[in-house]
Amino acid sequence: MHLHSDGKLGAKPQAMTTVPLFRLAFRPFFWFASLFSVLAIALWAGFLSGTLNFSPLGGGHFWHIHEMLFGFTSAIVVGFLLTAVQTWTGKPSIKGYSLMGLFGLWALARVLLIFTPPELETVSIGIDLIFLPLAAFFLARPIILVKQWRNIMFVPILLIMAVLNAVMYLSLYGVIAISYSAISHMMVLMVSLVMCIIGGRVFPMFTANGTRTEKVAAIPLLETLSIMSIVLVIFSHAFVLSSEVKGFLHIFAATINFIRALRWRIWVTFTTPLVWPLHLSYWFMCFGLLGVGLVELGLNTSISLAYHSITVGGIGLMVLAMISRVSLGHTGRMIQVGRVMSFAFMIFVIGVVWRVMFPLFWQHYQMNLIFSAIIWIISYGLFVIKYAKVLFSARIDGRDG
Repeated sequence: MHLHSDGKLGAKPQAMTTVPLFRLAFRPFFWFASLFSVLAIALWAGFLSGTLNFSPLGGGHFWHIHEMLFGFTSAIVVGFLLTAVQTWTGKPSIKGYSLMGLFGLWALARVLLIFTPPELETVSIGIDLIFLPLAAFFLARPIILVKQWRNIMFVPILLIMAVLNAVMYLSLYGVIAISYSAISHMMVLMVSLVMCIIGGRVFPMFTANGTRTEKVAAIPLLETLSIMSIVLVIFSHAFVLSSEVKGFLHIFAATINFIRALRWRIWVTFTTPLVWPLHLSYWFMCFGLLGVGLVELGLNTSISLAYHSITVGGIGLMVLAMISRVSLGHTGRMIQVGRVMSFAFMIFVIGVVWRVMFPLFWQHYQMNLIFSAIIWIISYGLFVIKYAKVLFSARIDGRDG
């Protein structure tokens, strides 16, 4: 994914088409999704501690799982892809009133799923289900226009996520005999696939640029195996396979991606705040895949900790680092963060370790979750505060976007 450091397309400056917030998809989705995650985690912590009487659609547990995946994570993925597609294709991506409409649809669904009365639940669910297919349409349009088939794969990925969203609701209402937790695990793996693809495209480049070292050359076979191993893991959940087969597929995916991540040389990035969190997030994803594999083989007892290694450590940390970087590049700023975001990255890692490791040794389940929730709130809260001016203001170079 060729996201240049300055976010330019090489074209002449365009006329300002709308308010800065709606000139490219990363602006509203990155900022408001991050804000939503802070509010959602705070609500979840209040629900867990018993200090908040919280009754969203599906109940607190369903809502937490659904909204962190199909609310927060989906918005980040959509914002990223609908921004990147302009760089890939050289064609304008969604902006202005169209972007306002897509974003408004996402935001409305988030509010409705919290406050909708039972008699209007179908309407709320319907609004939520429109978002991902519509985003896939806006993503496909410029790719098809220039026949850039290399990137068309992200369109079916978004559509599969949309199907999983629908199936998760069907599971909630007992229409299908699959638990919504199982559906959420497939969504986690779909996001892992996106992380795997994007990581392979940009992490070596970001590492070389950020550390002023030589870019690691890709090994085509290793790149293919890394992606296909996660595809196989997804298929293992979609079809009835034995626990042994599923376990070995997860462990294979973890191992091959560990090898890939090791080649990217995390050790050269430790003094580069916008790079080392990306590497570490990939390692957390691999640890999570390994943990799930061990559970399938009966060698590990906590499926929750394994998946939270992927969701909190992999997705949460990667998102925080990527949105911090992309927001700077695509607003014409230097790709550098100061002490505040460096602090946010460091404490977030503490929160990940606390969430996925401490429960193995310290059996205060509720306290573990609340502590890690507080760290998420602080880390993403710092992004919301520090990047408000960046995302709500025009590019500093006067260009549109």
